[in-house]
Amino acid sequence: MERISQPEVKNYIGGQFKRNGHSSMNVESPLTGEIISTVPLSTAEDLDAAVAAAKSAYPAWSGLTLKERVQVLYKYRTLLEKHADELTELVHLENGKTLGESRAEVEKSIELCEFACSMPQIVTNEVQEVSRGVECRIEKKPVGIVASITPFNFPNMVPHWTIPNAIALGNCMILKPSELVPLSAMRIAELLKEAGLPDGVLNVVNGGKEIVEAICDHPEINAVSFVGSTKVAKIVYARASSNLKRCVALGGAKNHLLVLPDAHLEMTSSDVVASMSGCAGQRCMAAAVMVGVDKVDHIVARMVEEAKKIVPGENLGSVISKEAKERIEGYITQAEKDGATILVDGRNTTVPGKEGGYYVGPTIIDNVTPEMSVATEEIFGPVISIIRAKDIDEAIKIENSSNYGNAAAVFTQSGGLARKVIEAASAGMIGVNIGVPVPREPFAFGGWNESKFGTCDITGKSSIEFWTQNKKTTTKWNPEDKTNWMS
Repeated sequence: MERISQPEVKNYIGGQFKRNGHSSMNVESPLTGEIISTVPLSTAEDLDAAVAAAKSAYPAWSGLTLKERVQVLYKYRTLLEKHADELTELVHLENGKTLGESRAEVEKSIELCEFACSMPQIVTNEVQEVSRGVECRIEKKPVGIVASITPFNFPNMVPHWTIPNAIALGNCMILKPSELVPLSAMRIAELLKEAGLPDGVLNVVNGGKEIVEAICDHPEINAVSFVGSTKVAKIVYARASSNLKRCVALGGAKNHLLVLPDAHLEMTSSDVVASMSGCAGQRCMAAAVMVGVDKVDHIVARMVEEAKKIVPGENLGSVISKEAKERIEGYITQAEKDGATILVDGRNTTVPGKEGGYYVGPTIIDNVTPEMSVATEEIFGPVISIIRAKDIDEAIKIENSSNYGNAAAVFTQSGGLARKVIEAASAGMIGVNIGVPVPREPFAFGGWNESKFGTCDITGKSSIEFWTQNKKTTTKWNPEDKTNWMS
């Protein structure tokens, strides 16, 4: 039976939650398939109102010192901890993650907020006396009004990739969350207001394609960040940059894990399966392809055992929608038709008591060849394809053939072979005996190739360059000195 359990989602503009007066769509919980709320499908006029609010707030907010601005984030971090249980439940409800995964997401948001709080110790101006009595100075200044377009798979964490850093550095932001998971964004706005963030510094505008296009086109938005599929990332990057905005757009992934015969049996098998199935495979750092080098049947056999311990509805969450479930299962079926071997089959999964939910069980596919669709296309589900390679050189060649370049990992006890993979893999984030090599703060998150478009990374120290611009000042206070080239 359909029901609504959460408040109606509204836009957040100038410190107020507002209906947009236009059309809306239902928000479903993928856990059960039930309607839990509605979300507005905003228009360019709604974005204009958000930009106007940001523009009004910008002079006072950017005029504060960095230390003054982060005081709000200190208070906000405390509120994230205070409301961690509630925020965890919200992620679980709207995204379908397990409660443990949802809690980990909120904890990562707290870590990201902590990094922003450290900005006064990290972002320092440069000053040098370049000639007698002549001083040059570089100061980091905010870009102005910026926008962040975030995906469905991390409704709490990914907004925290951008919001704390961008506003700490003096920008005013428009957030456009995925229309599939808008509830967490609304709560983030409420808590930031409670922490003392001035009205208009953060605005939330909900919607779909129309509002994304409006963000890319708006003449007063100076920078845009995007996280989503590669197909859309390319479109956003091309459109935003053609409108003379700076843009960083993170796309999809097809992460390869190279497994060598000497890899630690228990650690490798459990880590590869956890990487494949965590967050139901709906993360751009998930293991998608295992390249088994030479004799690794013993590791594959143990992976099958590990996968059978994963129970949908218990330690495996749902995928985001019915369409996602059908698409993922379609890839598995196609692989079978192409001649691959299904060792563990997650198709046709249902959870007792949640028969309307969207679940795909863990799936391991062996004897995959590099040209199969399961080997080349992003599936975004709890599915791993195993390609066999005769040696490390062939394995690296397979990894390098991917259009993507988010992450790669190698499992081995040989430091020399690990170093070879580190140097040769075509990916921005590398793991050694780690299935999900996400850098921790202050190290930055970002891939290569068709996994990222634009300069700078979206988190960590690299993001400081994205959210700021340099102001260079040269001063001279010694008229008695002779004129030189600096004069």
